[in-house]
Amino acid sequence: MFKKKIKPSPEATYKEVWHEGDIFTKLSFFIMGLAQLKNKQWLKGLSFLIIEIVFLFWLIFNGISSISLLSSLGHVKTKQVVFDEARQIYVTQQPDNSMLILLFGVMSLVLIAMVAVIYITSLRSTRHLYVLNRDGEHIPTTMEDLATLLDSRLHYTLMAIPLLGILVFTIAPLLFMITIAFTNFNQDHPIGFSWTGFASFGEILTGNIAGTFFPVLGWTLVWAVAATATTFFFGVLLALLIESSGIKFKAFWRTLFVIVMAVPSFVSLLMMNMFLDNNGPLNSWLQSIGLIDHPIPFLMDPLLAKFSVIGVNMWIGIPVSMLISTAIIQNLPSDQIEAAKIDGANSFDIFRSITFPQILFVMTPALIQQFIGNINNFNVIFLLTGGGPLNAEYFQAGSTDLLITWLYSLTMKSIPSYNIASAIGIVIFIISATASLFAYRRTNAFKEG
Repeated sequence: MFKKKIKPSPEATYKEVWHEGDIFTKLSFFIMGLAQLKNKQWLKGLSFLIIEIVFLFWLIFNGISSISLLSSLGHVKTKQVVFDEARQIYVTQQPDNSMLILLFGVMSLVLIAMVAVIYITSLRSTRHLYVLNRDGEHIPTTMEDLATLLDSRLHYTLMAIPLLGILVFTIAPLLFMITIAFTNFNQDHPIGFSWTGFASFGEILTGNIAGTFFPVLGWTLVWAVAATATTFFFGVLLALLIESSGIKFKAFWRTLFVIVMAVPSFVSLLMMNMFLDNNGPLNSWLQSIGLIDHPIPFLMDPLLAKFSVIGVNMWIGIPVSMLISTAIIQNLPSDQIEAAKIDGANSFDIFRSITFPQILFVMTPALIQQFIGNINNFNVIFLLTGGGPLNAEYFQAGSTDLLITWLYSLTMKSIPSYNIASAIGIVIFIISATASLFAYRRTNAFKEG
């Protein structure tokens, strides 16, 4: 499917650089920047050298201890009363803060990985300088090197800050949160906790939490499919209706539905929460006209609450699908439609054979994205029902809780279970990644693209 890229042969092997290079080149394998300084690339050489010196100082005075504590996450796990020999009194010894130990340990590993990348970059630069000297070519000066950052290596310049931001603010915190899944960090071990391997995953798959996990997982998948399908199909139908030849003031109708998108979704959800409340306007109006004697529990009955969140999501999502479908419909090839009409095809035949396949071809990648987004759709559930109504058979979860909102409850409620929440987060990622890759690789857009 994809052609394998053929990497060009290296300009020189590291073995050759080691055996044939001068003393500065050889020492650069151990002390970064010496080869660059020898070749008067002062800025690059000093940068490499300073990074190595600072790293070694940090490693000796802080890094080694941070990494060594990772294996145990602290030796003192509980509060203890010990005898202080110096003061000849009994004192209370607080447990080691395992969270800080884990955090500093993970950050240390990330820092070591960053320095390893810099070391490889230094070696490549050393090899390049060796080749230039060997072949008698011009060695770029510091100013010439800096000039390439705005020319041939502009992509490195533009990507440096975003990549650093992703590493510091995304990858490092993500690694920290992943490691929590393999500990017993919960309400029973709030300060000093230990490594427990895959115990948290066993708890949610086969343990006491399984009775909550699988029903919540099932509802999450049902919700994701229903929310994606309803907004798509009704959005397509609405676009077809507006674009039909018998409808006047098309721009007005499109604008009318687009206004829904202009209102922030959280405002709409909070408004719907009040509207569907037992004492809300809808129930009050239905009672006033005599249609019902008692309020309809739109958000308090487990089954009705699920239908309610799907219905409200349609209110928010249909205008988006309508706009995309409208753009596709307006750009359909008119010759195909005219040829179909000449052959005797009616409107339904044209929709089934031409319009809908074209819409589906263009929107399938977006539908996959919407499906994954609905699996992680926190706002609709949290702002509309708060995960409720409460379910006594579930562990800190309500009848409409998705995995993502249940994860929130496990970390923010009175009985936190951070290890279980982290394990659920990993499960969500595995489900989302597997579903998206499986679905996308089978789309016509992927096969024909």
